[in-house]
Amino acid sequence: MSCSMAANRDYYDVLGVTRTATAEEIRSAWRGLVRQFHPDVSDEPDAEARFNEVQEAYDVLSDEKKRAEYDQYGHAGAAHGGWGGGPSVDSGQFQDIFDGIFSGGGGGGFRPGGSTSRGPRRGTDLRMELSITFRTAALGGGEQVKLKDGTSIEVKVPRGIEDEDTLRLKGRGGPGAPGADAGDLLLTIRVGRHPALRRVGRDLFMDVPISIAEAALGTTVHIALLEGSIDLKIPAGTSSGQKLRVTGRGIEDASGKQGDFYSVVQIMAPSELSDRMQSLLNDLADELPDPRDDAPGVGSVPRP
Repeated sequence: MSCSMAANRDYYDVLGVTRTATAEEIRSAWRGLVRQFHPDVSDEPDAEARFNEVQEAYDVLSDEKKRAEYDQYGHAGAAHGGWGGGPSVDSGQFQDIFDGIFSGGGGGGFRPGGSTSRGPRRGTDLRMELSITFRTAALGGGEQVKLKDGTSIEVKVPRGIEDEDTLRLKGRGGPGAPGADAGDLLLTIRVGRHPALRRVGRDLFMDVPISIAEAALGTTVHIALLEGSIDLKIPAGTSSGQKLRVTGRGIEDASGKQGDFYSVVQIMAPSELSDRMQSLLNDLADELPDPRDDAPGVGSVPRP
């Protein structure tokens, strides 16, 4: 086996996958790392060493026989199975990855281990974070982004975008070599919290507090949503934690799919009672059925 950084590192750690990763997961991780560390696109000082490390790990884990020997013998599998000698990844796989990374026309394209002959070097991609409100993430809108050169641009945020999603702005990254395209600007979205609403996918959730009497008798609660409002009917006998769904009042994503709204009922007991309230509740407690009668493993202690 060739001497490399990977010689002392677990190949699964090198690719950032688990030992139970599928062949497709291993290939996907390799593709991403090749894009990141190839010397023709990376400015990191250890890019070439990291690239070779990734190649060596993929060469073993992408081959069923080599992977089985590695899982059993570790790095000693090279001597056991005779699969040393350095990376041997098919160059055709590289062409698939680097189509679209290098810009420019003509030439014979990219070949592993060499440089591109497809034109001047494209500009590097830049990464920034964009903080937006919960409402903007749900409904979409325009946001001003101040670039590192001091200029500002308006970014159109699509409705339904989620926290940690990425927006790509073509040509807003680092400048390319003369005659080459600029890189892209990649905006990682950070969504702020809402004082009342929570989001799970396209669905919205809100805790709705009601009193003990309202839970027993039923009530109607007015609820303000991101767009418009609803009058939610809470039926008599509703328990705390019960979810009431309103179809189609969640978040609509960029594809037009609409989520639902869920109110999560929270029965709030009063923290202080007047003498009259305490007397009424004591009388009521004697008449109400014990909710623990049908609860396995839970019983009631007689009240004094």
